[in-house]
Amino acid sequence: MPDAIFAHHRLAPLYDAFDGPRDDLTPYLALADDLDARSIVDIGCGTGALAILLAESGRGVVAVDPASASLEVAKSKAGAHRITWLHGDATTLPPAAADLALMTGNVAQVFLTDEAWSQTLHSIHSALRPEGHLVFETRRPDRRAWEDWAAAAPITIDIPGIGRVEERLELIAVELPYVSFRHTYTFRSDGTAITSDSTLRFRPRGELESTLAAHGFTVRDVRQAPDRPEREFVFIAKRGN
Repeated sequence: MPDAIFAHHRLAPLYDAFDGPRDDLTPYLALADDLDARSIVDIGCGTGALAILLAESGRGVVAVDPASASLEVAKSKAGAHRITWLHGDATTLPPAAADLALMTGNVAQVFLTDEAWSQTLHSIHSALRPEGHLVFETRRPDRRAWEDWAAAAPITIDIPGIGRVEERLELIAVELPYVSFRHTYTFRSDGTAITSDSTLRFRPRGELESTLAAHGFTVRDVRQAPDRPEREFVFIAKRGN
C-alpha cells in the first residue's frame, strides 16, 4: 500500500512543489547515454519527473507506480503522452523489454522485507534484456540521514491553485535497519491537516551487493550521487544471461 504522500488525492499534487528542482535527475540522462540505453523502465516513477525527462531525450519509457494519485499528476504533465504508464509495481513490467531499469529517490528503500526486495529484483531481472542494466540509489546508513530529518523545520509554500500549505516532518522511530517518519500537511485554505507515515529500510552496501548477486546481477560500479556526495550509494548492475 503506497504512503499517503503519494496516494492521497490532496497530497500527490503537492509533491513536486515541496520536492523542489530535480537537479538530481539530470545525471541519469548521461548515464543512459553511457549505457546506450534506448528503452528504459522507471520503477516507482511517482509524479513522472524522471520519466518525462528521459522521454524528451527520445528514449522509449515505461513508468510504473503503485500510487494512482501520483500517476494522475504525472499523466497531466506536458510530454506525458510519450510514456507508457502502468499502475502497479515491478511485477507489472513486460518481460525482456528494457535496456535499463531505474529506481531513484527512496524507491529501493521502501521494500521492507527480504521477500519484497527479492521479488522486486527477480521482476526487474525478468524485465531487462540480457546484459541490460539496473541502476538505483539508496541512502548510506552510516550518514544517518534521519538525524537531519529530526532537525528539519516546518516549511510553508504557496502553491498555485491550492494555496498555502505547511509541511512538517517528524521522526517517529529509529530501529535499524528501519527508520519511520511522518509528514503532516496543513492546508491553510480550510485548516485540513493530513498525515503520511513512511518507513524506509537502510541496507548496508555488502547486503545489497550479495542480494544483487543472488538474483543474477553483476555489480559494475557503486558511485556517489553527484548532488549528494558521500550521502548515497548509486548502484550500477548488469543482468546476466
